[in-house]
Amino acid sequence: MAKILVLYHSAYGHIEAMAHAVAEGARGAGAMVDVKRVPETVPEEIARGAHFKLDQAAPVASIAELEQYDAIIIGCGTRFGRVNAQMASFLDQAGGLWMRGALNGKVGSAFTSTASQHGGQEVTLFSLITNMLHFGMVIVGLPYSFQGQLRLDEVTGGSPYGATTIAAGDGSRKPSDNELDAARFQGRHVATIATKLFG
Repeated sequence: MAKILVLYHSAYGHIEAMAHAVAEGARGAGAMVDVKRVPETVPEEIARGAHFKLDQAAPVASIAELEQYDAIIIGCGTRFGRVNAQMASFLDQAGGLWMRGALNGKVGSAFTSTASQHGGQEVTLFSLITNMLHFGMVIVGLPYSFQGQLRLDEVTGGSPYGATTIAAGDGSRKPSDNELDAARFQGRHVATIATKLFG
């Protein structure tokens, strides 16, 4: 049974919802899945003032535990068209794992959220994927066999590089059913591949 970590940062709950959908899909494929978040770097008083969602149940991850997993699926919101500071800070601390090649050959995948349709989703996904390639991971995206990313009858996130959602500038739009389906599909797809590689 493949062991998978869904690692995320979510300021307003959009990525949190996507992370749980990814985990649901991976569990549906028979994987053992943990959902964990990276530490919040914004001071609590400022986070509260900005209406961050601070009541997230997922435990906080540590760098040391990353090598315990066969696959890591990473999600974070986009900040000015790139990976947000919280996730970047966490991954920047993984130099010791990189030095030892501790993540070489493990499966990696990414998902994200932006305020607008063209707010940097693909750049953020590629930034996460670039990190994973530096760690020596085998990258898995969201193939077009998930036909929902081709929909034109509604506004939707999703690309072959990973599942995405669109939150709106004020955060009022929640992940749609189609976007959550994409996240589940991606989780299932990663779990299937990780199981083939690691049993």
